Amino acid sequence: MKKSLLLWAITIIITISTMVYQRATGPTYPKKVKVELSGKEYNFKLLRSNEIGSPCDIQLPVEDKDVTAKIFYKKYKTSDELTIVDMQRIKSHKKAFFGEGDEIEVFTATLPEQPSAGKVQYYIELSKGNETVNIQKDEPVVVRFKGFVPRYYLIPHVLFMIISLFAGTRAGIEAIAGGLNTRKFAITTLITLGIGGLILGPIVQLHAFGELWTGWPLGGDWTDNKTLFAWIFWLIAVIVLKKKPHNRLWPIIAVLVLFAMYMIPHSMGGSELNNETGQIETGLK
Repeated sequence: MKKSLLLWAITIIITISTMVYQRATGPTYPKKVKVELSGKEYNFKLLRSNEIGSPCDIQLPVEDKDVTAKIFYKKYKTSDELTIVDMQRIKSHKKAFFGEGDEIEVFTATLPEQPSAGKVQYYIELSKGNETVNIQKDEPVVVRFKGFVPRYYLIPHVLFMIISLFAGTRAGIEAIAGGLNTRKFAITTLITLGIGGLILGPIVQLHAFGELWTGWPLGGDWTDNKTLFAWIFWLIAVIVLKKKPHNRLWPIIAVLVLFAMYMIPHSMGGSELNNETGQIETGLK
């Protein structure tokens, strides 16, 4: 009983840690930056993903009224001239767990909406008196636009992916500990990863970027490819375990491949609109 509880505790810790890591490293989540201006430190979260139909508002909470801000932007991977816009001050509210938080002043500017998979790069300049600081000028932030994904596809997709990670982690730990339920957890991983990653994943992508499957052999989308790769390893593990229930090697290999899948940032090498050809491309360029 104690051993079982310990194994479940380890499974939960590893699963949560892996999910937090992927969320923090993914290119679609806000980029955290820290800057100092006139002796005051500011922490900002810069938008990197925006849904078409929703204003792409870049906001910076700055209470100091002596500070001014400009945003410089252009379409990603183009020779276009930078557009320079003075950011405006507005009243907003801090995000709170329930309802709205305290009212604060923020700088805001709205980037022009792009087609699905279109991208805009931007950086920001803050000034106070004679002092100026650039935010991400040397490495501009890139925001990608995506279509609306119905929640009845998105939520099950996320849930099945979480379950597959949880079950896969448990299968690997069970194999290492010499338990008798390795195949049961491996089958659960195979099914949930297949539903979440190979069925619902492409449907989500179709709504977001207009393409159902952009992995091998049709494209170089890392998300599609790594999911397919991991699923194949779990399929092999399930087949091997049917013939050799005490086999440890394949479930351990499969869970290592699963972890490797989550170590690769989500959406890396994903859909990207080529502004010259008007075509959506995938893979790292």
